[in-house]
Amino acid sequence: MNLAEILRDQAAARPDQPAVIETRRGRNRSVTFAELDRHARQTAALLRREGVRAGDAVLVFQPMSVELYEVLIALFRLGAVAMFLDPSAGREHMEQCCALQAPRAFIACPRAHLLRLVSPALRRIALKLVIGSALPGAVPLRRAAALEPDDEIAAVNAETGALLTFTSGSTGQPKAALRTHGFLRTQHRVLERTLGLRGGDADLVTLPIFMLSNLASGVTSLIPDADLRFPGAIEPARVLAQLAVHRPASTVASPALLERLADFCLSRRQTMPGFQKVFTGGAPVFPRLLDKLQAMAPQAEIVAVYGSTEAEPIAHVSRREMTAEDIAAMIGGRGLLAGLPIPEIRLRILHDCWGTLLGPFEAGRFAAMTLPAGQPGEIVVAGEHVLAGYLHGRGNEETKFVVDGQVWHRTGDAGYLDARGRLWLLGRCAARIADVRGPLYPFAVECAASQHPGVHRAAVVSHNGRRLLALELQAQAGPVALAPLQKSLRWAALDEVRVLKRLPVDKRHNSKIDYPALKRLLATG
Repeated sequence: MNLAEILRDQAAARPDQPAVIETRRGRNRSVTFAELDRHARQTAALLRREGVRAGDAVLVFQPMSVELYEVLIALFRLGAVAMFLDPSAGREHMEQCCALQAPRAFIACPRAHLLRLVSPALRRIALKLVIGSALPGAVPLRRAAALEPDDEIAAVNAETGALLTFTSGSTGQPKAALRTHGFLRTQHRVLERTLGLRGGDADLVTLPIFMLSNLASGVTSLIPDADLRFPGAIEPARVLAQLAVHRPASTVASPALLERLADFCLSRRQTMPGFQKVFTGGAPVFPRLLDKLQAMAPQAEIVAVYGSTEAEPIAHVSRREMTAEDIAAMIGGRGLLAGLPIPEIRLRILHDCWGTLLGPFEAGRFAAMTLPAGQPGEIVVAGEHVLAGYLHGRGNEETKFVVDGQVWHRTGDAGYLDARGRLWLLGRCAARIADVRGPLYPFAVECAASQHPGVHRAAVVSHNGRRLLALELQAQAGPVALAPLQKSLRWAALDEVRVLKRLPVDKRHNSKIDYPALKRLLATG
């Protein structure tokens, strides 16, 4: 079944319920499920008229908005493939992605069209459409408003491509993750159960794939009044004003954005009692943040979700499920508790051999390779919502292997299962430090250090053969006693603790440490 049919059915079942509410600098805009469906059908009519056909890849650059989902649903209706890449990764990344899959059309806001000035790949795209103000050489998408809605929905099967995104492997070369209509339907069912999505509820959402699941479940999506390209730098007051008006029951948001909200609320002794559920993930979620979120939303269940582009979600844990012993274990270097793997996934821990090829295996051989509880190694997963391969097979050797015909995915993360079957994370396999003092997983140290008063971020690297802990302190922390921190981390055998003004983080989530940038910073400092 075409994904567009699910969204069409929601429009029929709840035509007058808001599907998307967005606010820009205090001005609200709301579209109902029926309006969203009509606009998507008109957009499909325009795209069909301009020559977009089933199977075409269409590159889309548009922030989370009503227009983004009108375009996305229209592409599903046509049987085309919506293609997304991260322009902040640079021009070379864009060129490589477009070489893996040449787009038939380019749909973007005016600002994104400026990338054509620097990207030969974008200039080569035959059909260009603009969302918003008119631009030379681009068809205005607003022309769709004058067209009769296109009611046709392309016939597809479970293997028909629907959504194409890109992720980078250890080589730095992008890998194309193609999600089919069947895969997205399965992922939606998993997310619907995991997040407890209920038709008629409202949800503050910042991650595009979760908003798509909201629409499929009949949940109203509230888009934050913020620049989601920089979640760690949002203006909390604007988002809180939205929440006061619309009172969503839940949120699925990045750690950086939620920490901004929590810090703002706690500094003003303010709470958000309307939230019943708060989900966060996409980057490390340490207990300190969960405690802040619980203080901000005292009635809510606060849940950290672990997953990846290829497998979302994998595991989750509620703050209320964490015991004092769990917190002590995290401070003591046992890693970050990620919780029980979800029922829909198969998860195993293998000897850490990241960087070498695996398989194929027979079930017996694979079982013999699987590590028992308590032993750290490489996390591998399988399931119907786990991506079985990349476009053209590029990247499969690095992250896929087969057991009796079943494809397994190598997450690249290290961890272990405890006696209760809960997953604990130890960071990236490639980050493990191996020296004369034995193996050290830097993430375990960072998790422990993050709990120390006054520490905002922490990162461990091997620098000139020395184990170095770099710290970024909280802005209002005042003097921070490092001696007690170093004493509590004796198990890590650190050679040096260095305080930096700011630790570099990834551009997408503003939460993950950018280790190559950190090493360059240390080399020059």
